[in-house]
Amino acid sequence: MKFVIAPDSFKGSLTAKQAADAIYAGLKRVFPDADYELVPMADGGEGTVQSLVDATHGTLKTASVLNPLEKSVDAQYGLLGDGRTAVIEMAAASGIQFVNERTKDPLVTTTYGTGELMLDAMHHGAREIIIGIGGSATTDGGQGMAEALGAKFLDKDGQPIKRGGGGLADLAKIDVSAVDPLVAETKVRIASDVTNPLVGPKGSAAVFGPQKGATAETIPVLDRNLAHYAAIIKRDLGKDLADYPGAGAAGGLGAGLLAFTQSVMEKGVEIVVKETHLKERAADADYVFTGEGAIDFQTQYGKTPMGTALAAKEASPHAKVIGLAGNVGEGIDQLYDLGIDAIFPILPGVVDLPTAIKTGEENLTRTAENIARVLK
Repeated sequence: MKFVIAPDSFKGSLTAKQAADAIYAGLKRVFPDADYELVPMADGGEGTVQSLVDATHGTLKTASVLNPLEKSVDAQYGLLGDGRTAVIEMAAASGIQFVNERTKDPLVTTTYGTGELMLDAMHHGAREIIIGIGGSATTDGGQGMAEALGAKFLDKDGQPIKRGGGGLADLAKIDVSAVDPLVAETKVRIASDVTNPLVGPKGSAAVFGPQKGATAETIPVLDRNLAHYAAIIKRDLGKDLADYPGAGAAGGLGAGLLAFTQSVMEKGVEIVVKETHLKERAADADYVFTGEGAIDFQTQYGKTPMGTALAAKEASPHAKVIGLAGNVGEGIDQLYDLGIDAIFPILPGVVDLPTAIKTGEENLTRTAENIARVLK
C-alpha cells in the first residue's frame, strides 16, 4: 500500500513539513510497512518558501533589505536543492505585517525590498526565481522593485521620483540602461491566482487598496497614478499592461515584474506541484492525504488541497484523496465532485483558537491514525 502525504501549512500551528510528519506518525502506527511519500506543499502564499526548501532539500538565505517604510530588516528567501532556483515571498520584504493602522499608506509604501531580495538571489546563483506575490503593503506598481534592480524612474527635470504609489504621478521617463545584467538572464515565475488588471474598477487600487490604507480620497489618486505609470511603460518599454490579467496583483507588482523582468504568470499551487514532482511521486498511490488550516468552498479556487487532489488523480486515478483541516467550513460538498473524496476536521471538540493552534500536531496525528484504522 502506498500513501502520499502532501499538506499545506496549518497557519500559526505547523509548517507543511511538520504537518506531513504528524500525519505520517498517525498512519505509521496502523500501516508500519506501507510505502510513504512525504511532499510538503503550498499554493504560492505564506509558507511557500519553507515548503519548497523542505521538499527539495534546499537552504534558507537571509538578506538585509528595506521594508515598505524603507526601514532595514532581515528577510529570508529559499535557494532550492538544484542551487539555481530561488523562491521568494514578496511579503517577506514588502508585506502588510510591516505597517499598522497608523503607518499604512500606499502612497508611500514601496516594493524596493522585494527587488533587493531578487537581486541577492541572482548574485547567489539563481537563474530562475519563483516569487509569491500575496500579502503586500504596497500599491506602487512594482516601481520600487524595479528600481532596486537598477531601473531609473525620472521626473520632467531628470530627477528620481519618490518611491510609493504617490510618486508615480511625477514619472516622465523610465531608463533601464543600468538594470543589472543578471536580470536578463533570470526567468521569473510569478505565483499568483489574482486576475485583476492594474487599473480601473477591478484594478489594484480599487480592489486591494483599502486593506493597505487607501481611503476614498486616495484610491482615485492611486488608480490615476498607476494608469499614468502604465502609459509610460507602454511608451518607453513597449509593453501594454494596464488591462493585463494579473497585473494588479500585490499592488501592481505583477505589472512591474512583467514589465522589467523575464517573467510569466502561473498558478501558485501548479508551480509547487511541478517543483516538488508531486505527480511523479504520486504514481501508483492508493491514498493521498492533504490539508491545511481551513477547507471550505474557497478551496476549489487554487488552494493547496484542490491542487494536490487534481495532480494526484492525474497521476493515479484510482487513488482516494483525503483532506484534513482545523476548520471545515461551508460549501465543501462541491469539492467531492472535483477530486477530494473525504474531508475530516481534526479538532477533538470545541476549543479556542490558541488551544487549536497549540495542539495541531497531536490532533493531526490522532485523526490520521483513526482514519487509517477505518481503512484497515
